[in-house]
Amino acid sequence: MRFLADLPDSDVEWLDALAAEQGVSRAELVRRAVASYRADVSGDAIDNAFGIWKGREDIGDGLKYQRRLRGKRE
Repeated sequence: MRFLADLPDSDVEWLDALAAEQGVSRAELVRRAVASYRADVSGDAIDNAFGIWKGREDIGDGLKYQRRLRGKRE
């Protein structure tokens, strides 16, 4: 399906530059942006990321890992 959307010239210029950099069309970038936004608002992104670090042995205890990253004592 096709549709018409009004965008500021600066956004179109940015899209064109990014499309050229990535070797895809402006339309493809818009499709990707819609898919990404849809996943974010539907909660799919959270569901897809849940458990992504499961089984990582380099982290150990999650709370200790967070404190270490934040520079706090364990």
